[in-house]
Amino acid sequence: MGENNFYTEFDFERLVPRQGRDYRNPFQVDRDRIIHSSAFRRLQAKTQVFLSGEYDFYRTRLTHSLEVAQIGRSICDFLQKTDPHLGEDFYIDPHLVEAVCLAHDLGHPPFGHAGEHTLNRLMRDFGGFEGNAQTLRVLTEIIYPDGASRKGMNPTRALVDGVLKYKTLFGELDDPENHFIYDQQARYRQFVFAEREIPASLNNPKALNGFRSIECQIMDWADDTAYSLDDVVDGIHAGFINELRLVKWGERHSLQGREAQLLDALLQDLRSGNVERAFARKIGAFIQACRLKERETFLSDLTNRYRFQLEIEPEIRQEANFYKKLAVELVFRTPELHQIEYKGNFVLERLFRAYRDNYLRDGQKKLSLLPEHLGQALAAEKDEASKMRLVCDHLAGMTDGFALRTYKRLFDPDFGSIMDLV
Repeated sequence: MGENNFYTEFDFERLVPRQGRDYRNPFQVDRDRIIHSSAFRRLQAKTQVFLSGEYDFYRTRLTHSLEVAQIGRSICDFLQKTDPHLGEDFYIDPHLVEAVCLAHDLGHPPFGHAGEHTLNRLMRDFGGFEGNAQTLRVLTEIIYPDGASRKGMNPTRALVDGVLKYKTLFGELDDPENHFIYDQQARYRQFVFAEREIPASLNNPKALNGFRSIECQIMDWADDTAYSLDDVVDGIHAGFINELRLVKWGERHSLQGREAQLLDALLQDLRSGNVERAFARKIGAFIQACRLKERETFLSDLTNRYRFQLEIEPEIRQEANFYKKLAVELVFRTPELHQIEYKGNFVLERLFRAYRDNYLRDGQKKLSLLPEHLGQALAAEKDEASKMRLVCDHLAGMTDGFALRTYKRLFDPDFGSIMDLV
């Protein structure tokens, strides 16, 4: 590919001006920084559906992120070759989309979405917790720490915008359960919006959260593609989805039309042992269901990232929703998964309360339970909410295994020694 006129200096601009030149374009720099970070490596030991490490072949947050990145790049390639709005010198940068996809789950805590809900409940009085908001925090304030100071990776405006799936602030919602960013992140929203006033048409949470750059839309569909298909495959391998359960599920819902056809096809693939191959082919169909549509927004005069809307063929969108519903009911709502969620909730809550009681009660810490640099950062913060945000950062950054080992060291009398530090 030659010079790309889709992007301008506005898209390349970073939170802090960067000195020096690089043979890579700014989006390649963003992607490479993410890949070489410890935050990215930790995804290999965080739950996607099944507890990390329980079996070798189930997806983790890391393998899921790699699959989403591959799908995202493929969507860029497909659109560049087929969509009339794009061409050889005007295309959506695949390095940027790859960076957005690789980063999209960096903020997710241990124990999957159950861990996310637990931390949000515990942080309700301190500004809440949301996986996507935490991803933004990791990129802008955490990912490359320097001792007690908290430094992010200084991402480009386009990358910040690409991971900004939700743009409503915690304080702008009446009952914020999810789909928000932290109030302290308003400045990043303003950075993305070039300090422009948000128009009246976007002055409600649903509209504002649905207002996304084209790269964010591609990431979101790549994510939907990956987990709507992959969760079913993993559920079959784990034994949660089998022929008998599928038949009963179909009867219970009295499926008709397209959904009945999809269930019949899945049963056929299951009986023939062809599920893995069949679902791999579906990824291609989901990629080729993408189209671009031009739109007018209050930012489209500044950047092409807001000139286009991603449209998905309705039949393919319906298919994705069907597989998501199937996975939720036959996998995520099973006693086995709920037991793991219960354990994750219990572990995170005990750790959260132990750190809070040690560092925030009675005016000073009693014991050094956290790493020294984090203890110093906590001591430097003036208000309780800021201190608890640092504690939450520490918990959210834990892998499943590290959280369990930490819990055992603190609460299991028979576990741990002075050498058991990791």
